[in-house]
Amino acid sequence: MLILLAGIFGIHIIGIIILLVATIDNAWWMTDVISTDVWARWIQTSGVWNLTDLPTGSHYPQDYLQAVQASSVLACIFSIIGIFVFLAQLFTLEKGQRFTISGAFQLLACLCIMIAAAIYTDRFHLDENDGWYGHCFILAWIAFAITFISSIIYFVLRKKTA
Repeated sequence: MLILLAGIFGIHIIGIIILLVATIDNAWWMTDVISTDVWARWIQTSGVWNLTDLPTGSHYPQDYLQAVQASSVLACIFSIIGIFVFLAQLFTLEKGQRFTISGAFQLLACLCIMIAAAIYTDRFHLDENDGWYGHCFILAWIAFAITFISSIIYFVLRKKTA
């Protein structure tokens, strides 16, 4: 049982790290000279990367951008709260009970990162043909899968009775 709990804890920590990297790092959309995340844009001129603001206008709607930013941050917060709740439940939960609250926080993190990645997919860079989704965008979808699997494990897992 101890190995199982350590594995679940490890999966949860990996999910948190991936969520943080996906939210903070600067590679949601890439071209040869542009690297864009949900906070700013880096443009390479003469071999030097310069930080600029994100573009504005109808092709980069600010309300959807704020929804992506908020959902990404909330996913990180819910997942971090979930690990602390799991540790608290590990020592306070009665034997035979399920880790439901931890699973709920992981499910909320899962839904938030899914919403962020789905909005970004649907609303941004639709008319740009010379770019590709960067590693942070891919990590956001991987974090969705990891947090979903983790939440299901928490909902199924019971504290050992003997």
